Amino acid sequence: MIKTELDLLVFGSLLLTMSSQQAVVEHPVLGIRDGKIVFVMPRKDFQEGAYCAKKVLNRRDTLIMPGLINTHTHLAMTCFRGMADDLPLMTWLHERIFPAEAQHVSPQMVYAGSLLAMAEMILSGTTTFCDSYFFVDSVARAAMDAGMRAVVSQGFIDFPTPDTPDPSRQLDTVERLIASWKGASPLIQPALFCHSPYSCSPETLLRIKAAASRENLLYMLHLSETREEISLIQERYGRKPALFLRDLGVLDSATLAVHCTWLDEEEMAVLAECGVRVSHAPQSNMKLASGIAPIPAMQARRIPVSLGTDGSASNNDLDLFREMDTAAKIHKIATMDPTVMKARQVVQMATLDGAKALGLEERIGSIEAGKAADLIILDLNQPHLTPMYDPFSHLVYAATGSDVLTSIINGNVVMENRELRHLDLDAIMKEVKAIAKRIKKGHRD
Repeated sequence: MIKTELDLLVFGSLLLTMSSQQAVVEHPVLGIRDGKIVFVMPRKDFQEGAYCAKKVLNRRDTLIMPGLINTHTHLAMTCFRGMADDLPLMTWLHERIFPAEAQHVSPQMVYAGSLLAMAEMILSGTTTFCDSYFFVDSVARAAMDAGMRAVVSQGFIDFPTPDTPDPSRQLDTVERLIASWKGASPLIQPALFCHSPYSCSPETLLRIKAAASRENLLYMLHLSETREEISLIQERYGRKPALFLRDLGVLDSATLAVHCTWLDEEEMAVLAECGVRVSHAPQSNMKLASGIAPIPAMQARRIPVSLGTDGSASNNDLDLFREMDTAAKIHKIATMDPTVMKARQVVQMATLDGAKALGLEERIGSIEAGKAADLIILDLNQPHLTPMYDPFSHLVYAATGSDVLTSIINGNVVMENRELRHLDLDAIMKEVKAIAKRIKKGHRD
């Protein structure tokens, strides 16, 4: 008999496909070759002699699921973790974060901070992230070194930034990003990010959206994060933010709006009509007292909603398991309805809906033959995961990122038995500590 050659063969106790049928496979076997999933089947249907694999992962009491997808991060801000806590958003942003970024952000700082963030994400089950920041080359290089799947988005704002000191040269920055990373790697997707409609002029919003549309890239922006933002936009343009952006012509199915905390019924109808996708970051919204986004109402309108952590300066961690728990609970108390945001729905927000938010649902977000092999393996042999009646409930209400044993991205084992395979965590942490020391002293990197 000619055996089918595989790169990786994975056995487990339970597998959540997160496909449209959301099938649960008991005692699964998963075959991977050339970065893609070849098959998923129950072990009773697996013929031992039909396959040979370069590597086999086989451990009892494990749950296999798609890797988590973090649809909104500012990874380099890991270097600012805990630096400016317990402040309202505008004070936090304009008096602490923007000045710190102007003084300290450099390619080296972005690379080191992003590497540390990626280590944290891999260790807690995230396999894909969407980042929006400066010096995007450094973020992309870090992702390549870490072996992570990444949407790397160049940030724009209407004042000088560390990587675009002359805002009138924004399109030059776009061209450099496209030349460097569009099509350069199957793991890296470039994108464009306007900070917000109150910090970017209509001209900037349109210019960057036109560039994104021309290059078929995802376009992102913070939207309606605080009540103060709503007042600013209404005073400036005479319309609510979502209506202003619709009339401007920047809302469509290639737009990812982040936060959307203060949308009303009319604005949600606009997002649904335009096909806009949303990234929900409940822990950041809570910490900055921004508000509680009307996520159940958005989902009732079939607006695709995913989960993001935001940056470590406003969260202060990148653990999507904690984000799932928060997302499920905060909306129950906000609506006084324990039946909203069911666990299965929240897990979907962190997997397949995350892929949809990034336009990557044909590649990732579920475990199906032909898709990229992005998956994680959790250790179920834990006191806090015993007994288990419903795996979705456990993932949302009991599991944490530290329960992830192994992370696989594009068929590549990037963490095995809690050990990172491509990153020197001690060296990365040492570098970030040195950066933090300089930040604390007020020195320039």
